[in-house]
Amino acid sequence: MTKLLALEAVDRYRKDGVCFPVRVLSAEDAARYRARLEEHERSTGAPLQGNWRHKVHLLFTWADALVHHPRILDAVEDLIGPDILCWTTNFFIKEAANPAFVSWHQDSTYWGLEPDDVVTAWVALTPATRENGCMQVIPGSHGIDQLPHVDTFARDNLLSRGQEIAAEVDRSKAVWVTLEPGEMSLHHIKLVHGSDPNRTSDRRIGIALRYIPTHVRQTKVRDSAMPVRGIDRYGHFDPEPRPHADLDDAALAAHADAVGRQVKALYQGTEKTAFRA
Repeated sequence: MTKLLALEAVDRYRKDGVCFPVRVLSAEDAARYRARLEEHERSTGAPLQGNWRHKVHLLFTWADALVHHPRILDAVEDLIGPDILCWTTNFFIKEAANPAFVSWHQDSTYWGLEPDDVVTAWVALTPATRENGCMQVIPGSHGIDQLPHVDTFARDNLLSRGQEIAAEVDRSKAVWVTLEPGEMSLHHIKLVHGSDPNRTSDRRIGIALRYIPTHVRQTKVRDSAMPVRGIDRYGHFDPEPRPHADLDDAALAAHADAVGRQVKALYQGTEKTAFRA
């Protein structure tokens, strides 16, 4: 028995490394989450960027609520079991008519997580379309081994190191992951994927929630993660606290600590000490 996903969707995830669309929020709720993000941006006078695009569930109560949303967790549980940690969250925001893109890559390249039982729930807060740069995936590519990547640190690449697969990707095999606001896709850590720039007049906003079963471990640093369901019988990660208020002192301290650990893992072998703006 599954909690949310149809058995066919679970089978598709096992076979293709991705399944979509999965409705987890109403369009109205998705708009409310977007509004909370943009209220914060208006208060600072700038789009969310740098370290604050990462581990956002430690900073904002509304992002924490999304990470704990029962429909999202039910779908994740259908794929990785009942004992779940949220390892990180990442906003992927493409501004209107902007050259920002995501190169072809596998998430597993620099994360340091083993084994590879890691799933990303990518939740659309705006439409994700071909025109505004929705994700493209190569179905079944999660079944191949870790591919070599090169770091480009390209200015318009939204990835931490601008990493891209060091070989030609056959785009003729790509599938477009189009989503309506409130829908999500689920993809495996080794799935080959990327996305093009946003060529429309509105922002494309998605948030990636990265979930791991508690038996997964971090091989690079002593890492932290947030328990969101079930029981952690392994203790591979230091538990992260839920925020009690947006951007209060405790939330800022927890975020700084957690991001500092993650930066050490993701930028290992470079001189970088913070996420790029």
